[in-house]
Amino acid sequence: MRKLTSRIMSGPYIIWMIIFTVIPLGLIVYNGFTNSAGNFTLDNVAAIADPVNAKPLLLSFEMSLIVTGVCLILAFPLALILSKYSKNKNSFIVMIFILPMWMNFMLRTLAWRLILLNNGFLNQWLTTIGLDPIYLMNTKTAIVLGTAYDYFPFMVLPIYNAISKIDKDVICAAQDLGATGMRIITKIIMPLSLPGVISGITMVLVPSMSEFVIADMLGGGKVYLIGNVIEQSFNSGYADVHMGSGLSLSLMVFIIISMIIYRIFDKGEEADGVW
Repeated sequence: MRKLTSRIMSGPYIIWMIIFTVIPLGLIVYNGFTNSAGNFTLDNVAAIADPVNAKPLLLSFEMSLIVTGVCLILAFPLALILSKYSKNKNSFIVMIFILPMWMNFMLRTLAWRLILLNNGFLNQWLTTIGLDPIYLMNTKTAIVLGTAYDYFPFMVLPIYNAISKIDKDVICAAQDLGATGMRIITKIIMPLSLPGVISGITMVLVPSMSEFVIADMLGGGKVYLIGNVIEQSFNSGYADVHMGSGLSLSLMVFIIISMIIYRIFDKGEEADGVW
């Protein structure tokens, strides 16, 4: 009876996954390995090595590394500070960081556009205090700022969860033995929070690498990423669904590699918990 109830309860989820995940992914795989005549080919997947596509791919990888680095540099100290507050204060502060995620993605990006425009809020403020305006719109810097802002919660929350799970007695013991604050961070907190760091890196690196909406809105079409290439392959006047699917499959390789790395560290965390 319990098994039957579990199957019935999981039915809607299975149907949802089949319709919105399995079938679309199956279509991507089929189109990626076939041409317009329906014949099998590897040309669509191999097109990622073409200089026309390889350059945006490398630029996307570079930008995603920068975004991930910015998020990590900001998130780790913040997570460390949050872990020292009481649970009630933690819940309130964490909610502040999650709150922008309740807003539409496009609205958040438009807000950054209004800030970074040549006559936007940032330059108006700089002019008011007597400084020269800075022109960040339609640059890599604008894309990095917008992307880092959108994905920052995905970095800070896993790290915060990992740090908050560290036994406080371990830190107290290190302090009793004369360990300095920096030594506690480097020898205890950082190693024990590594699974959270890896999770945060995965959750920021992978989606930021395939990002194209922020590049369009804040880059003004002057910064061309692999996500833009794939998007245009599906939506432009010269749309090539097979090419776009092949490039998408090539990009999935990075997602699979990231998932494997995350699982390795996740198993390591489970093993540490057992011992």
